[in-house]
Amino acid sequence: MQLRRSIAFLGVAGTVAFIWLAVPSLVGQQRPAAGPQFPAAYRSARAADGHPDLNGIWQAMVTANWDLEDHEAQPGPHPELNGAYGAGPAGQSIVEGGEIPYKPEALARRKANFENRLKVDVSEDKTWHALGDPELKCYLPGVPRATYMPFPFQIIQGSEHVMLVHEFAGAVRTVYMTNQTEAPADSWMGWSNGRWEGESLVVDTRGFNDLSWFDRAGNFHSDALHVVERFTPRSADTLLYEATIEDPKVFTRPWKMSMPLYRRVEANAQILEFRCVEFVEDLMYGHLRKEPRKQ
Repeated sequence: MQLRRSIAFLGVAGTVAFIWLAVPSLVGQQRPAAGPQFPAAYRSARAADGHPDLNGIWQAMVTANWDLEDHEAQPGPHPELNGAYGAGPAGQSIVEGGEIPYKPEALARRKANFENRLKVDVSEDKTWHALGDPELKCYLPGVPRATYMPFPFQIIQGSEHVMLVHEFAGAVRTVYMTNQTEAPADSWMGWSNGRWEGESLVVDTRGFNDLSWFDRAGNFHSDALHVVERFTPRSADTLLYEATIEDPKVFTRPWKMSMPLYRRVEANAQILEFRCVEFVEDLMYGHLRKEPRKQ
């Protein structure tokens, strides 16, 4: 028995040694030289104007809509009724460095947001919009949240404008590549001006209101939000998405998030309708319904 074990060990050791000698060791070496597997820089297909062609339907495969930072799986709002329906998945942070650099006073606001995420205030002074996750009420998702919601979006690329058409709530963004101006008024999706930097589409967005959130965890911003996004092809069917967030009213410094976006390649892929307004009518306006008179 001992002899068999010794022979088996020698056989495994010999195989490992052969592989070690046959395959050049990469220990201590840098990334291999550029080649088919490790291109120096991916160059995508070109549009008619010579810029990278980003046209297509894309979707993020992260759980950042639940929380931008690391998070555990959690039950839904009514597990006693819905079981696992509505439960939130676990996920890893997409924030560079792991955590969002909040000012101390802003952390208290985030905590309050999370605690009140399922509330809808319908008070007389019209401050109901200040409570609850805007997604719950089918408001426009804002930027960059629209990009990583669990819904696809379509990029329609032209030389003067780039359109981003989102499935959630029918949200639409226009990126002005020429005739760029400042935002005429604050809005949910802001005002976007774009430019090309090599292979990257860079979108600079300002002019936000302070009503949208970054996720269901209560991460938020003020009306001073400034977002710079980069869409960079990294293969025929993936983009690298990066967003730099700046808001001196809420954060101690600018910070960055990043994630891959994947092309929807199934046959006849298209943006469908998700008209969620009708789903929230009772939640939002049920208190206004007139009760029938008793006979």
